[in-house]
Amino acid sequence: MTTLVNKPQAKALRFDEDTMWVDLMDGRQLGVPLAYFPRLLHATPAQRKKYIISGGGTGLHWDDLDEDISVYGLLMGVGDQTQHPPTPQPGGHKKAS
Repeated sequence: MTTLVNKPQAKALRFDEDTMWVDLMDGRQLGVPLAYFPRLLHATPAQRKKYIISGGGTGLHWDDLDEDISVYGLLMGVGDQTQHPPTPQPGGHKKAS
């Protein structure tokens, strides 16, 4: 079981071409690939900038993108948890004639 002494809290957030950078209150900096969060990956730079640091720094929220990310989850390596329907594979099941 993993236990943190203090709750990780974000104080600032920025993006480069393929990474979200989170500055934590304790001085650490966390870089997370945008590929972990498809909504952010496919968002425009302007949409990414419209975030709120919520819960006293424990969460990141994008109202326009319907995206909520836990800072603790980022530290644990948790990416997008949205359940996506399976993508049909080419040459899948065919009905017998």
